[in-house]
Amino acid sequence: MSTTTSHPTRRTAIRWTQLQLHLILLVTSVLMAIPFLWMLFASFKPLDEIFRYPPSLLPEHWTTRNYDTGFAQVDFVRAFANSVTVALSVTVISLLTCAMAAYAFARIRFAGRGILFTAFLCTMMVPPQLTIIPLYIIMGRIGLLDTLWALILPSGLFNAFGVFLLRQYVKGIPLELEEAAAIDGAGRIRTFVTIVLPLLRTPLVALGIFLFLGQWNSFFYPLIFLNSTSNFTLPLVVNQFKGALTSDWGALMAGVTIAAVPMLLVFLLAQRKIVEGIALSGSKS
Repeated sequence: MSTTTSHPTRRTAIRWTQLQLHLILLVTSVLMAIPFLWMLFASFKPLDEIFRYPPSLLPEHWTTRNYDTGFAQVDFVRAFANSVTVALSVTVISLLTCAMAAYAFARIRFAGRGILFTAFLCTMMVPPQLTIIPLYIIMGRIGLLDTLWALILPSGLFNAFGVFLLRQYVKGIPLELEEAAAIDGAGRIRTFVTIVLPLLRTPLVALGIFLFLGQWNSFFYPLIFLNSTSNFTLPLVVNQFKGALTSDWGALMAGVTIAAVPMLLVFLLAQRKIVEGIALSGSKS
């Protein structure tokens, strides 16, 4: 009798715990969304309402002057195209090189593989500020300064985090699939393209989103390598609204909104793939 009555009590306790967790997550989500909502609504406010005290979330007088001013002062369309070009190029190149390197480290046995992989991972601990000077010199020597290639090549050809993430997943793919392909006469390249690469779809999507978001929001490298306004990406264009003495805060909020909304939509649409990719890759030994 006691066992029968304990089950409803246990289920009630579990449901109450789940309700508490959901309430905590809801409150946390609202708190995290407030800065973004304030930025969004501030882009439609006159300047006096942005600094009004006590502040209000919704504008009393809606206006698009901030967007008109922003598009009149800078070329948002060209900057948007530059950001898309850099982000897409780095993402595609990185996914290809990371997948090949991950397969090599996970499946191909060669002398010094462990030491090389450890050294490869150690590069993640090196701050980018330490390598920016030699990288700047290299880009200057090969004539790529003030071009989008100066942003694409260094980030696209070397990504230790991407290699580590995909290697963990490749190690979890059954080796029997590759052995069967070898019996049918498939070489390393064919096995990688036809068997391994399709099975990496989930972590590749997750890694691709991380890479795209990182390049879209990148400010440090474009600031160093780009000089011509025609090559500026969105972060550099938005930074033009903030001066040393005065800043056009309305136009700044409009510019940041233009830069942030596309990435927010990408994240909302692909958040399940991100979680799946990290969970599956992290569970591999």
